[in-house]
This record gives sequence, C-alpha cells and structure tokens, in this order.
Amino acid sequence: MDTKELLKKVRKIEIKTRRLSNHIFGGEYHSTFKGRGMTFSEVRQYQFGDDVRNIDWNVTARYNEPFIKVFEEERELTMMLMVDISGSELFGTDEQFKNEIVTEIAATLAFSATQNNDKIGLILFSDNIELYIPPKKGRSHVLRIIRELIEFKPKSKLTNISEALKFLSNVMKKRAIVFVLSDFIADDYKQNLKISAGRHDITGIRVYDKHEESIPNLGMVQMEDEESGELVLVNTASKTVRQNYSKYYNEKVEYFRDTFTKSGSGTIDCRVDESYVKKLLGYFKRRG
Repeated sequence: MDTKELLKKVRKIEIKTRRLSNHIFGGEYHSTFKGRGMTFSEVRQYQFGDDVRNIDWNVTARYNEPFIKVFEEERELTMMLMVDISGSELFGTDEQFKNEIVTEIAATLAFSATQNNDKIGLILFSDNIELYIPPKKGRSHVLRIIRELIEFKPKSKLTNISEALKFLSNVMKKRAIVFVLSDFIADDYKQNLKISAGRHDITGIRVYDKHEESIPNLGMVQMEDEESGELVLVNTASKTVRQNYSKYYNEKVEYFRDTFTKSGSGTIDCRVDESYVKKLLGYFKRRG
C-alpha cells in the first residue's frame, strides 16, 4: 500500500470512528471507567449549599471566614489495546474482514480515551509480540496506532494469547484499562489472564465471522489453514467432519467466555456483519 492510499484509509477510519467516539462513546467511556478517585484541587470561599464536611478549618481560622476544599476526579487513565494480528484475522466472507472491524473498534476506543485525556498504548501479537507502542496521549499518537493496525505485516501467522498477556504484565506495572481483540481460537491462557486481571481492568472482544461457526456440505474441498498455511483435503460431505469442526469451534468460544468471566474480566461477542457500535454501547451501559 503506498503512502497516499494509506493516509486516505487512516483519514477515512478517523472520520468514522472519531464521530462515533464524540457523539456516542465519550460520555459512556467516562462513566464506565472511573478515575483513581478524588484529588485536592484548590481552596475557595464557602458558598451556600456547599458540603460543610469540606471546610478547611486552617484557612477558615486564618481569614476569619469559611473556606472549603475543592476536589476533582483524578481521571487520567491508561488504555492498552492488545490486538491479535495472526493469520485467522484475515478471514472474512461478508462485507469486511475481521481485521478491518478490529481496526475500527480499536480506533473508536482510542478516540474515546483521547477525549478523556487518557493515554493509549498498543500491543500487536501473534505467537510473539510483533509490535509494542508505549502509552501516550494525543490525536497524532492515535493516528499512528491506526496506521499500524492497517499496514503492519506480522512475521508469524500463529496465535499465543498467553504470551501476549505475560508481556502486558511485564510492561504495565500500573493499573490499565485493557481491551484484547481477537477471534480467541486459542487456549491455555487461563493462568496468565488470571494474573493480568488481578492488576488490570480487562475486556475480551471476540470478533468473528458467522461462516467460521460451521462447515457447509461442499464435498471434497482443499482448505488452507490460515495460521499454518498447510493445504489439506477435507471431506465436508462427512457428517462426522462437520460435527467435529463445530465441536472444536464451540469449545474455543466456551473456553473464552468461561475463562474471562471467572477471572473477573468482561466479554463482548462481535460478529463482522453486526453493529459493533451497539455491542460496545450495550457493554458500556451495563458496566456504567
């Protein structure tokens, strides 16, 4: 992709997702993810209706008239976007590939955080950490994140969510809001999720295509494993083959929901042909 085309794509995503975050998600995000508490801001003269518990008695005694302490919410937070960029994320049979929807969701969340003056960081992972962008503030930083989401080419097609969570624990010592975006066709991440969820506020966003849920009866079909690149002949006419695939797929989905819920983390299921806006809003409202 040349620079001109890339910038055009970044701009298109910015316009769409910024509008969403401005009009819909800004307030919801703010009320869902509260700051670290209240911090002292200033002292001012007492006004009728002020809470008498906030009177600053030292200043009141000095000036011989009541003054109160003013507190404001200590809002600054850090959001980490953890995005699976393995081979299976390129799957898509309807309007969009999974990775395109993932980019839009990540951009919407990033602009919502920017509106609240929070820092945003990015971890792109396969079975390795492909890219880490430390948390920073500002529009130009968010645009860099969007650019990487659009054009970054992973070295590996495999997935290891556990390794990504381990990396998160190593680089993020302070509490962060973490969104993990993947299709979660993976397992063995229970322990590392439990550790990370003890420190961070984590939400798993499962992005999937309805055609991944089952295999249609098409007879003998040559299929390529998106992650290993291996070509295999599959007899889709076999009821056992179709049942085994559905069982495998459903087990992965169940593992995702069960593992995230038991660790105290949130989950969002987002099908590529459904509105992710409704899914995110519903989630924020339930949590708010």
